[in-house]
Amino acid sequence: MTTISGNAASGPGIDSVYAWTRLAISVLMATIGGAGLWAVVVVLPAVQAEFGVDRAAASMPYTVTMVGFALGNVLVGRAIDRFGYWIPALLSSLALGAGFLLASRSTSIFAFTVVQGLFIGVGSSAIFGPLIADISHWFNRRRGVAVTVAASGNYLAGAVWPSAMPYVMQSEGWRFTYALIGVICLVTMVPLILMLRRRAPREGAPGAPASRPVQPISLSPSQLQVLLVVAGFGCCMAMSMPQVHIVAYCMDLGYGVAHGADMLSIMLAAGVVSRIGSGFLADRIGAVKTLLIGSALQGLSLFFYIPFDGLASLYVVSLVFGLSQGGIVPCYAIIVRDYMPAKEAGQRVGIVLMATVFGMAVGGWMSGWIYDLTGSYAAAFLNGIAWNVVNLAAILLLIWRARRRVEALA
Repeated sequence: MTTISGNAASGPGIDSVYAWTRLAISVLMATIGGAGLWAVVVVLPAVQAEFGVDRAAASMPYTVTMVGFALGNVLVGRAIDRFGYWIPALLSSLALGAGFLLASRSTSIFAFTVVQGLFIGVGSSAIFGPLIADISHWFNRRRGVAVTVAASGNYLAGAVWPSAMPYVMQSEGWRFTYALIGVICLVTMVPLILMLRRRAPREGAPGAPASRPVQPISLSPSQLQVLLVVAGFGCCMAMSMPQVHIVAYCMDLGYGVAHGADMLSIMLAAGVVSRIGSGFLADRIGAVKTLLIGSALQGLSLFFYIPFDGLASLYVVSLVFGLSQGGIVPCYAIIVRDYMPAKEAGQRVGIVLMATVFGMAVGGWMSGWIYDLTGSYAAAFLNGIAWNVVNLAAILLLIWRARRRVEALA
């Protein structure tokens, strides 16, 4: 019987040196490609002013981007289960770079929105769910850490791009900034993807170490999938409020775009710390319990935005929010790998992460809509808290069903 041993670390298999090298390349690629998710947040005020639309309409490009990103996670996820990672990722990166170039030439909010969804949203998908699913095949002993590190590329992108973009926008405008991002994505991501052509070792393949056994739970795979979809949608409906609207919120309070972008960067940089820390915690106490802790802390920190709206206070609350919620989404991927068959990882992870992205998309739009109705973001924060309660309820149900199964087997 093949087992995980020190010999595995010397070859191109699970838990090997190559696996860690592949993880590093993946994080770098995700940090670059993650511009597709955060750039639209930074240019939201400029796009709104140029096209003369209200806040809800200006939020639609982000929402459509997230819809494209969500669908791409499922489609590309299914593709990597069948063809491996690099070919679907290559096509996605080409679409991403082209999307930024096309968006920089858009002449209406409608054209800008369409390009964001079809090219940038779908093109960005390869650096999240499909990448996480691919990396999960390369690790057994440190799967939690590896998955959360891979997922951190998304947040590293959020820490880098929103900080850098305002400086270019001040001198050259948002259109030039978008075109520059497109070129950067094309000339860097394609070579990185070509370095990931080796296909992941599959369970039962010659020389492949044994995979971790699937954990017992008193839910069918379909029932577990539905429960994770509900939890993922709820948590990201809550998460979207500060992540999507912090720049616009700071503009309304008179603090300016630069401060809002800095808060977003701080939030996401703290999210990287939270994600990696959650990986270590998930390897120790399990992904489900780690998910519960992160969700509870997210709801609490989201509430702090309501009474504390001073400039210094918002920096602190954004830091606390980032430290609270960063590890939530990667835990869904770990749960899928722990409780579902490995051969379905790409599709299953893609479906759950699609739900989280839909939560971000709908939540981003809904917060803008609530703002237009009420004239402030207070009600939008309360809406996010309510959705966080939905998320907590789904997680508690998951914990209960997992415990029942363990007790039945005892």
